[in-house]
Amino acid sequence: MEKSFYNIFKAFFKVGTILLGGGYVILPLLSSELVDKKHWITTEELSEYYAISSSLPGIIAANTAIFTGRKLAGSKGAIAAIVGVTLPAFIAIILLASVLSEIAHFKSVEYIFWGIGIGVITLLALAVKEMWSTCITNRYSAILFGICLLIALLTNVSPALIITGVILVGVFKQFIANHRHGGNSHD
Repeated sequence: MEKSFYNIFKAFFKVGTILLGGGYVILPLLSSELVDKKHWITTEELSEYYAISSSLPGIIAANTAIFTGRKLAGSKGAIAAIVGVTLPAFIAIILLASVLSEIAHFKSVEYIFWGIGIGVITLLALAVKEMWSTCITNRYSAILFGICLLIALLTNVSPALIITGVILVGVFKQFIANHRHGGNSHD
């Protein structure tokens, strides 16, 4: 399938329509749509865009859509992706805002939201699985992950500070690798 403005918009609109629970669940949805079905991008590229998007200010799903769309078709692809992924939520908010206050007290609506919550947890688990295979590639990355997880679980350190710290560790590691190899290493 051609990576046209319309096709990119359509793919991201589809993802945006089923995107519940925020940016953390976009990874398995985009992976299914763009990697598995359309073969437009690799899992590694998508994971990199997601990781960068997670560390930037703003909405993770929107940031990921912009990076991915730009990879697919430049600026036009970025615009198609961001409009496609955000339009369903915008339409849903407009349609549901007036209705939700009238139906929120019904037991069936509470069960629907409970089911959505379970679905979001499942999608989060899939996102972790997807990121794990591309990020935890050796003992060094596993140890670094363990340290970050412990800091996140046992302290009140902001996730932004943890991410910033890991970025600095990565830059320092690359600096040391470049220094050891005479400045010629770019991996």
